[in-house]
Amino acid sequence: MNKNLKKVLFASAILFCISLEVQSQNNTIQKANNHLLEFSNLAKTWDEGIPLGNGHIGALIWQKDNHLRMSLDNVYLWDLRPMENLNSPEFKFSWVYQKWKSKQYKEVQEKFDVPYDRAPAPSKIPGAALEFNVKPFGDVKNVSLSLDNAQSNVKWDSGIEFSSFVHASKNEGWFKFKGVDKDFEPMLIPPVYDKGSDSDASPVTGQDLRRLGYSNGELIKRKNQVTYIQEGWDDFKYKVQVVWTYVNKTMIGKWTISTNLKNENDLFQNDDAMSKIKNEISYDKALEQHSKWWENFWNKSSIQLPDEILENQWYMEQYKFGSAARSGTPPISLQAVWTADNGKLPPWKGDFHHDLNTQLSYWSAYSGNHLDLEIGFLEWLVANKKTFKEYTKTYFESDGLAVPGVTTLTGEPMGGWIQYAFGPTVSGWLGQHFYLHWRYSMDRDFLEEKAYPWIRDVAILFQDISIKDESGLRKLPISSSPEIRNNSRDAWFSETTNFDLANIRWTYEKAAELAQELGKDKEAKKWKEQLEEWPYFAIDEQSGIMLAPDSAYNQSHRHLSHLMAFHPYGLIDYSKGNEDKQIVDNTLNQLLDVGTDYYTGYSFSWLGNLQARAFDGEGAAKTLRIFAENFTLPNSFHVNGEQFNRGYSKFKYRPFTLEGNFAFAAGIQGMLIQSHTGTIRIFPAVPESWKNISFQKLRTEGAFLISASKKEGKVDKIIISSEKGGVLKLLKPFNSKTFKINSDYEVKNGIIIIDTKPGQEITIKN
Repeated sequence: MNKNLKKVLFASAILFCISLEVQSQNNTIQKANNHLLEFSNLAKTWDEGIPLGNGHIGALIWQKDNHLRMSLDNVYLWDLRPMENLNSPEFKFSWVYQKWKSKQYKEVQEKFDVPYDRAPAPSKIPGAALEFNVKPFGDVKNVSLSLDNAQSNVKWDSGIEFSSFVHASKNEGWFKFKGVDKDFEPMLIPPVYDKGSDSDASPVTGQDLRRLGYSNGELIKRKNQVTYIQEGWDDFKYKVQVVWTYVNKTMIGKWTISTNLKNENDLFQNDDAMSKIKNEISYDKALEQHSKWWENFWNKSSIQLPDEILENQWYMEQYKFGSAARSGTPPISLQAVWTADNGKLPPWKGDFHHDLNTQLSYWSAYSGNHLDLEIGFLEWLVANKKTFKEYTKTYFESDGLAVPGVTTLTGEPMGGWIQYAFGPTVSGWLGQHFYLHWRYSMDRDFLEEKAYPWIRDVAILFQDISIKDESGLRKLPISSSPEIRNNSRDAWFSETTNFDLANIRWTYEKAAELAQELGKDKEAKKWKEQLEEWPYFAIDEQSGIMLAPDSAYNQSHRHLSHLMAFHPYGLIDYSKGNEDKQIVDNTLNQLLDVGTDYYTGYSFSWLGNLQARAFDGEGAAKTLRIFAENFTLPNSFHVNGEQFNRGYSKFKYRPFTLEGNFAFAAGIQGMLIQSHTGTIRIFPAVPESWKNISFQKLRTEGAFLISASKKEGKVDKIIISSEKGGVLKLLKPFNSKTFKINSDYEVKNGIIIIDTKPGQEITIKN
């Protein structure tokens, strides 16, 4: 790491001050101090830059040579040319099965796996950059990001100051330099599409932009304004606009990126979208509006931990989620609003991976109380359901619902290792997000119009593509477990894997539950009967949950998807008795015995969630700390490989993706509160040494908001807000037999039961 870049997020160097308290009257959060990510110098690479974003556009602030550089991005910047190999008669699950069965699998690899690596597109593409010559300013004195209002600041020894933010609710970014002359101007730097190497680089490290075949676009300069228009594949275009003005040795500017895609066409056509800036008040007014959005965001939830590293990392993950997720925008892709700015396409083409990445990216939204942002993921899935249905009909020859495991911006399949790029149960895992949104919001309209129809259609798919074995039970013709055995023929199992089986069994169980909730008794009966046609999970008496029948987990691997029956699904759970408890304990012991040699960063995040679900606070804290200290860059970005050679993983590379970050936050929240069994547990998995700890407004299933504190090792106070009413079940967190509560209640088997009313607030004190 560059010695001039002081890493302050981790260890003891972070300046991230949190002072939050619960007020008994209205349970709002008062923030006494700013949250800061602070450095002694600007980063020298794009992926260590200061991240700003609003789910639609984003920026990274870093230094390239002698210039402060702002890498500009927009989630709709995509080359959407189709994968031609997916329009052939062979594009059938049945064809793949026959080639696998006849041991002619190389034909499948050549037809469907190889083109993803060879073709540069479809792919996310970069936008542009703004550069400012800061060499005359002298040495950098301080670089900071205030999490409270998502504003970045840079100060130089010369006294010149820079500020910037991406507006939380508008398609515009702002910047300001104080102490500069009128000859100081921004430079708009477009991506270089017509120069560079034409080598066939790996999609992991990114292929050269030249391979897209674009001509460089048009750069239009006017006084205090510059516009760049880039043409892409087919009729795609995007526009970058920058305007600025000077007032009293201060330059104020703003920028935007828009495209001519359907979602953004009005922005692209409107040349007045970037109105001229009159004075410094323009920046301040925009910042005020922007800051109110972030104030509301931080009032959604908060935590206070005695472990500074874990607390700091959690706040950084919340910040990035607020910067990357919105209603009305596409889901969080591999890099979200921070596409690579290195002359290449982003790692793995910046696509939407649904064999783990998008799912983990939203885990923290539920108990973190950010359903208003998480809904964007589900909106996108529903909006592209027609595309998914067409894919299902073509590839699986079914009227059900499948989603490609790797998709473009518009939901089209992209290919890749087809066990996962065309995995048969992807839509089941995605269905859990519909279910969780229902359970955490209790929105019956959403249940009836979105959640149940999705899960119902997925259940139809599983019935259509399954066959019966010799014992009369159902199975998939061939099955896989991400990304076990990579893309070899042996990556297909002849028996249904525990990964696929978990998606299938969960789907039928929840289809029956939701149908029953909606009064569809016949449908509920049908789903229950179909569930009975599938086998139970493959379990080894010593090592616990297996990959598949006759295939134990005995080699370290980055994907922990064979454990989905335990987490996130809870089909196997401590709450179900000693047999399940023994399975979980054996499984986790085997996981730890096999080791982490071939883990990536997100593997540690997921393991932390598993340990929290098993009430292992010590283990969860240790694992999540390993993630925070070894698999993230100074700006908190998760980079897959271990960065400091401490022996946690043999992967040392650094492609940046986001799912590990957000899964980390979910792990912390799972240590503080759990409700997946229908009973709320307060502080279910915290280390014994955490004597003083608290959280505010974490959300549970049933649409309850919970705030709680522990003092000197004892739960002191719990505040519960019931959004929709209904029965609340809370595992009694007090050792004493008596406690104070401002509501009627009863206690059965150690569980406090309260029949709540909508809007009711309940306070429980020890």
